Amino acid sequence: MVWFVSHPNDEYLVETYDLRTFIAEVRKTIAQEADPARRVERLKPAFSRLLQSEGWLPERFMQPDTTSGMGSGIGQYLLFRAGDRSLSLFSLVVPPGASTPVHDHLAWGLVGLYRGEQREEVYELVEGDPDAGTVRLRLATVRTIRPGEFYPLLPPQDDIHRVTTVSAEPSVSIHLLGGDIGCIVRHRFEPERGVSSPFRSGYSNAPCPPEDR
Repeated sequence: MVWFVSHPNDEYLVETYDLRTFIAEVRKTIAQEADPARRVERLKPAFSRLLQSEGWLPERFMQPDTTSGMGSGIGQYLLFRAGDRSLSLFSLVVPPGASTPVHDHLAWGLVGLYRGEQREEVYELVEGDPDAGTVRLRLATVRTIRPGEFYPLLPPQDDIHRVTTVSAEPSVSIHLLGGDIGCIVRHRFEPERGVSSPFRSGYSNAPCPPEDR
């Protein structure tokens, strides 16, 4: 039996046993392991189980959103947010043929595919400062991501990427991030022009706290 510990001001926008069990495991691992790389490694089995579990993610969190801050009809749906904003879980829905901007995350985490199929382009920062607005990126890796597959985020390694849905149906990916990723200011890149700009994706179903506006 799993006992769920209540944390002040936590937000659960999806109330299922699978999600609660996963967040409990994440909390336990964070408390026991300070190093992000070892933390992510320990969380891989639990994250894999969540990706392979059916029925825990409501249909409304697997729909495109034409009003989102990501553009191209991409929906970003908050599923869980820690009260201290140190942790978030969300689904990202990318319509067929659509691509996210090239962007970074600035937080440790795990990203995996739940539905559809994606092509991921991973970029390497060769020179420049994203905060200054001038950068040179190199396309380092291109790979196909299928349901159940996932990868770690451990900035600065492999933290800049773009994903494109290559399936006939929208792709739905699940993101566990060490921060309130939809509300923090990170970076959007235009590799062809060598420029970067501030970027905040927001959530399709939840506001950012007033201090972020």
